[in-house]
Amino acid sequence: MSTLVIVESPTKAKTIRNYLPTGYRVEASMGHVRDLPKSANEIPASVKGEKWSNLGVNPEADFEPLYVVPKDKQKVVKALKESLKESDELVLATDEDREGESISWHLLQVLKPKVPTKRMVFHEITEGAIQAALQNCRSIDDQLVRAQETRRILDRLVGYTLSPLLWKKIAWGLSAGRVQSVAVKLLVNREKERRAFRRGAYWDLKATLLHQQNSFEAKLYSLGGVRLANGGDFDETTGQIAVGRNVVLLDEEQATALQARLVNGIWTVSDLDERPSKRKPAAPFTTSTLQQEANRKLRLSARDTMRVAQSLYEQGYITYMRTDSVHLSQQAIAAARNCVEQKYGQAYLSPKPRQYATKTKGAQEAHEAIRPAGNQFRTPQETGLKDREKALYELIWKRTVATQMAEARQTHITVQIEVDDANFRATGKRIDFPGFFRAYVEGSDDPEAALEDQEIVLPNLKVGDAPNCSELEPIGHETQPPARFTEAALVKTLESEGIGRPSTYASVIGTIIDRGYSQLINNGLVPTFTAFAVTALLEKHFPDLVDLSFTARMEQTLDEISTGEAKWLPYLRQFYSGEKGLQNQVQQHQDQIDPVEARTVELENLDAKIRIGRFGPYIEAENEDGLVKASIPKDVTPADLDLEQVELLLKQKTEGPDKVGLHPDTGEPIYILVGAYGPYVQLGEATEENPRPKRASLPKGMTPDTITLEAAVGLLALPRLLGLHPETGAKIKASLGRFGPYIVHDQGKEGKDYRSLKGEDDVLTITLERALELLAQPKKGRGGRKKAAEPLRQLGKHPEDEEPVNIYDGPYGPYIKHGKINASIPEGETVETVTLEKAVELLAAKASTKKTGRKSTKSTKASDSSKATTATKAKKTAAKTRKSTKESKTAKAETTKAKTTKAKTTKAKSTSKKTTTQASNPKAS
Repeated sequence: MSTLVIVESPTKAKTIRNYLPTGYRVEASMGHVRDLPKSANEIPASVKGEKWSNLGVNPEADFEPLYVVPKDKQKVVKALKESLKESDELVLATDEDREGESISWHLLQVLKPKVPTKRMVFHEITEGAIQAALQNCRSIDDQLVRAQETRRILDRLVGYTLSPLLWKKIAWGLSAGRVQSVAVKLLVNREKERRAFRRGAYWDLKATLLHQQNSFEAKLYSLGGVRLANGGDFDETTGQIAVGRNVVLLDEEQATALQARLVNGIWTVSDLDERPSKRKPAAPFTTSTLQQEANRKLRLSARDTMRVAQSLYEQGYITYMRTDSVHLSQQAIAAARNCVEQKYGQAYLSPKPRQYATKTKGAQEAHEAIRPAGNQFRTPQETGLKDREKALYELIWKRTVATQMAEARQTHITVQIEVDDANFRATGKRIDFPGFFRAYVEGSDDPEAALEDQEIVLPNLKVGDAPNCSELEPIGHETQPPARFTEAALVKTLESEGIGRPSTYASVIGTIIDRGYSQLINNGLVPTFTAFAVTALLEKHFPDLVDLSFTARMEQTLDEISTGEAKWLPYLRQFYSGEKGLQNQVQQHQDQIDPVEARTVELENLDAKIRIGRFGPYIEAENEDGLVKASIPKDVTPADLDLEQVELLLKQKTEGPDKVGLHPDTGEPIYILVGAYGPYVQLGEATEENPRPKRASLPKGMTPDTITLEAAVGLLALPRLLGLHPETGAKIKASLGRFGPYIVHDQGKEGKDYRSLKGEDDVLTITLERALELLAQPKKGRGGRKKAAEPLRQLGKHPEDEEPVNIYDGPYGPYIKHGKINASIPEGETVETVTLEKAVELLAAKASTKKTGRKSTKSTKASDSSKATTATKAKKTAAKTRKSTKESKTAKAETTKAKTTKAKTTKAKSTSKKTTTQASNPKAS
C-alpha cells in the first residue's frame, strides 16, 4: 500500500520523511496551489467580461470567490496529480492553523482524490509528534476554512476597492488594506506628534559622594521641600512646564549658583529605605513576542524573523511558529526543567512547574507556545545551526528554559541625603538571587553582563552618616520627542489594540515599506509624505477603515466567524453591499475627492504647499517668474521639514546651486546641491559634452553650511588609494558608499573585504596603518546579515579551469559549489566522503541539466541521446580528474554509471522529482 503525504515545502518534506513508515512518500505543494487572481492575465476568459472579475469575488453571488491555479503552480499541481494516481491513500499534512487548513482544502478541491483522504496535524516535527499525528488523523475543518476564506475575501474587497481610488487621486501603485492602512495611520500620528513637539530644557545637580573610601552618585531631588522638575513635567506641545505641576525649574545660571552654595556644605544621610522585590520570568514566545524580541535583540525585521522561524520549524528544531498561545505542554515543561537542573543546578529550578495563561483575545492559532521541539531540548551548540538560525533558536531556547527557573530576588535601596535646603537621592539595586536572570534577561544578549549592569552597589550607609562631597556637577537636559515606532513597538501596539493577527504582521510591515509608506531608518519606521496624503484621504472620506476601534471590532467578528458565533455571509453583505457598505461609500465619494487636494500634504506650522508627484514629494511655490517646484530629498522626514529647508530647496531651484570654490587642479567650479538623497558636491556644470559631472555625497556630520573647499575636493577625489596590503600586495582604498564611509581590501578574484568607518575615523584622512588595523579586526555582520560563507570542506581545483571546488552548508543541507554551479550531495554521501572526482561528476551533470532544461526535446529518443552525451562528458571529465589525482580505483563504477544514465524516464516523473521526496524506513536505511 502506498500513501501520499503532502506538505507545503521541500524542507518540511525532507524532515518529515525521516519519521514516516515504509510506503509513505512526501511531496511539497510549495504553499497555496490556488488563490484569487492577482492580475488580469490570470482571470479566465469565461468571466473576463463580468464587472466583478477584476475583484476576484462576485458580490452578487453570495461573494463567491474566483479561484485560479497560478501559472507557477500548474507544474506542481500536475506532478501532484501524477503522484496521486500511484497512491492508495492521501494524507494532507499542512500546517495546523487557518492558513494550513485552507491549503489542504484547496488541494482537495484541485486534486479531487478518488482514494481515502485524511488530515494530519502536528505542532512540531519530531518522531513522537508525527507518529501520534498519524494515529489521530481527522477530516478537514470546514469552519476553519470558512474563517480563512472570509478574511481573504474581506481583505480583497478592501484592497481592490480602495487601491484603484488611490491610484486615480494620489499616485499609481499605492495600496490600501484592512490592517495595513491602520498601521500606516499609527506611524503618521506619531510623526505628527514629533512635529508638534516643542523642546524643553531643565537643569539639575549630580553629586559624587565618598563614604569609607567608596564613592557613589546622588542626584538633586527637591529644593526647599519642592520636587525638582524632570522631563515628565513638560507639556510636549509648548516646551513649558505643564499646567498644575508644582515643581522647581532650574536654568543653567541657577544650577551653577546652587552648586557653589552646596558643594562645601555638610551632607547627612536623613533616610534609608530597602524594598525587596521578586521578578518572574516572562512567558514563552508567541508569534508577536518573538517578533518583538528578535527585533530588539537581533535587529531582525518581523519578516526575517518569521522566515528564519519557518525554517527552524520545518527542520524540526522548534514548534509551530504561528501561535497566540503561551501554554506549554507537560512534555515541554519536563524538558525545560531538565535543562535547568543540568545547566544551572537544583537551586535555580522553580519550586513547582510554571504554566502561563493566554491573555490575547481571540487566541486560537496553535495549541502551544513557540519552544524547542521534542521531549529533550537540544542546546544551541548541539544543533549545528549557524548565523541567524542559531541566534533565533538560542533566543527561543533561553526564553523557554527560563520559564521553569526560580524567581529573581532583588532589593531596591533609596538613600536620602540632606545638605542645607536641598534633598539628594541615591538609588541602588542588589541582586540577592539571580534566578532566571542567569539564563535570560529581556533586551540583553548576554545575561551575565546584564546582571552586572543591573546591580548598582551603594556603600554600607545608615541614617546620620556624613559622606564627603568630592564633586558637584550641574547637568543640563532637554526633553526628547516621542520615539518613532520600531517594528517591535508597532507589533506590540497592533496586538494590544486587537488589530489583525500576529501571523500577518510581518507581511503587513513589509508591504508598508515596499509600497513607499515608510522608510526604515536606524531601526525606526519613518512615514513618508505619501503616507500622510493617503492617511488624510482615508480619514476624511472613509474614517471607519482607519479607526482603531472599528478595525478591532472587525477582527473580533472574524474570530467569532471562526468559532461559529457569527455568520460570514450576513457580515460580508453588511460590510460591502449594505447602505453604508464600502462599495456605496466609494461610489459616493469618488467624484467628491479632488485629486489636487488629495495629493497635497498639510503640515502643522509650515506655510508651504507639499504635493505628491509621479517622482515623489515636492514643494510648490509662486514667485515673480511664476510657479516653482522643488523635489524634497528622501532623507528629509515630515517631522523635520522646516521653513529654512523649504527656502534652501526653492533657492537652489530658482538661483542655481551655491559655489564652494574652484578646483585647485582643473579650475572648474565646485557646487553644493541638495538632491533626492540629500546634499552633495558636484564638479562643474552638466553640459551636452559632460551630462554626468563628477558628484559625491556629503558624509554624516557634514552639512552644506560647514563644508570647505578642501573637504569638497577630497570627496570628489574618492575613492582614495591608501596603499598596498603587506601580505597580499592588493590595493586598499577608502571611499563613500550607500551605508557611509568604508575601506576595502580588493583582492580581485579572491574577493573584497570591507570595513565601515565609525567614530573618529575620517574617510578623507584615514591612513594605511589605521586601515590595516581595522581589517585585522573580526568582521561584524550588519543587522544579523550573513557574512561571506566559509566552506565546510575544500576539495581542490577543478581540472578544467583550476577554480576551487568547495562544499558549503546551505538551507537544504550541504552542497558542492564551483563558480556559479551548485550541486546537492546525494544520499549515501557525506561531506567527508565526497571526493573531488565525484564532485566534478555531479557538477557536470548539474551543468548539463541547466543547459538542456531551457530547450524543449522533440522526442524521447532525442532526450535519451542528450542524456547519453551528458553522461559521456561527465565520464570524460571524471577520467581527467582521476588521471590528475591518480585515483583509478573507481573507473569501473563510473563506466557502469554512464551506461545506466541511458534509462528512460517519463516527463511526469521528471517534473515530480522537483517537489517529491520518497519516504523510507529509517531503520531499513
